[in-house]
Amino acid sequence: MPHPIAILGGTGPEGFGLALRWAQAGETVIIGSRDGKRAQDAAEQIKQRIGANARISGDENIAACAAADLLVLTIPFEGHAALLKQLKPAVRAGSIVIDATVPLAASVGGRATRTLGVWQGSAAQETAELLPKGISVVAAFQNVGAGLLNGDGPVDCDVIVCSDDPSATQVVRELAAKIPGIRALDGGKLENARILEQITALLIGLNIRHKGHSGIRITGLPDAAYRRA
Repeated sequence: MPHPIAILGGTGPEGFGLALRWAQAGETVIIGSRDGKRAQDAAEQIKQRIGANARISGDENIAACAAADLLVLTIPFEGHAALLKQLKPAVRAGSIVIDATVPLAASVGGRATRTLGVWQGSAAQETAELLPKGISVVAAFQNVGAGLLNGDGPVDCDVIVCSDDPSATQVVRELAAKIPGIRALDGGKLENARILEQITALLIGLNIRHKGHSGIRITGLPDAAYRRA
């Protein structure tokens, strides 16, 4: 039985795009939302797009969380801490939580081209603090634009994966590489998530100025750095 991926906040553009790509790759995906009906509708949209046999469903966030041990957070930063506190009792021991949240100033009425200061250092580190011990938190996918994910072609972007758990890093690198075009790199400790989050604000500024869908590519490393172990 395939391990399901629960994408919490999966009805937003980023979460929907990841759900689409992983469903296309044959993964079992659960879209989570505050509104279970909205999540079900999003899952149905993906089935209509890629085929009725796609292994994708929708549910309320807490139910989706309880049904999987691989969780992805794609939620606005203003709801980040509150959702984590709600999810805490439902998170399975030993789960991997992938946090793609970016603390953009736009969430409090500021500019989307800068990030907010987070006491813990980054949104991903806030996740690690708020969830129970024994949960592996991984920062990834902050720099992949929703426009690219929701398109039809390969995604011209590298994904940098940061975590204090090397085995969780490898799991997420393998998952990222299921999306055509993406290369996934080990970016070191979870504390480096703050850099990934700041890069997102820079990319948004580039997209606004140049009317594009920018991503990042890391060059100059040995071939082994880009390959899955």
